[in-house]
Amino acid sequence: MLRSILAVVAAIFTWFLTATVLNLVLRATLSGYSAAEPTLAFTLPMMISRLALGLMASLAAGLACAAVAKRGIAAKVAAGIMLLLFLPVHYILWAKFPIWYHLFFLITLAPTMLIGATLVRRPAVVRTSATV
Repeated sequence: MLRSILAVVAAIFTWFLTATVLNLVLRATLSGYSAAEPTLAFTLPMMISRLALGLMASLAAGLACAAVAKRGIAAKVAAGIMLLLFLPVHYILWAKFPIWYHLFFLITLAPTMLIGATLVRRPAVVRTSATV
């Protein structure tokens, strides 16, 4: 149980850490991004970059969750919590972005985290048979 709770916390922390680092990369590499960010006046390439950032953060969060949890439903719980955290954010920002942006982010958030969780490799179980 404790391991599952830690896995959920690790997933949420990883999502926000990854998103923050990738957002800094966007600021440094995407022309005009820093100027557009305060007012959220993003161009189409900027919005697509932000959505790609969200996908990468979700994959990383799923990986982190599965690496800590080892098994169980922690990744599903973390994905559900992340969706619940972002629903009010997107409601507040509804008029700032086109509907496809909100839908893409919200619809892909949980499945991408779950995909990330499946990418963690588990050691193969070695079975030995005793001969008599």
